[in-house]
Amino acid sequence: MRAADSLSRLIGHASDGCSGVTPADDGWRVCVDVVEVPRIPDTTSLLATYEVDLDGDGTLRAYRRVRRYRRGAADQ
Repeated sequence: MRAADSLSRLIGHASDGCSGVTPADDGWRVCVDVVEVPRIPDTTSLLATYEVDLDGDGTLRAYRRVRRYRRGAADQ
């Protein structure tokens, strides 16, 4: 996905997937999950969710980290 690839290049962390896509005023807002601190075992790795704003052509306009969590941790 374009949002995940663009974000990975900017922040230097591999994307783990996308957890949401929402239409925005003139484009899209995509939630991209990335592995920020890989650990062994994998269930203790630290992940983060970033909101990525794309224009109508799919070009990244802005991003921000909105959550950081341990893989396998349940949402509250």
